[in-house]
Amino acid sequence: MSETEAREAVDAASAAMNGDPQVGLRAVAALRRLVERLEALQVRAARQQGWAWEEIGAALGVSRQAVHKKYARR
Repeated sequence: MSETEAREAVDAASAAMNGDPQVGLRAVAALRRLVERLEALQVRAARQQGWAWEEIGAALGVSRQAVHKKYARR
């Protein structure tokens, strides 16, 4: 993640607390996209380091089947 992306994430987290629902909901959507990207990067790194699907699922708080289904084809 670049410094610019990190700054945008911090800004989005702050905006998510905004009293204006339009601002807050847009920020929540941006954070959701960021989390998906980060999760994919970390799952890929774990697999490259030899982690089993069961270990990754446990770290994410989901089943082995769920994480395998989501990422096995990537």
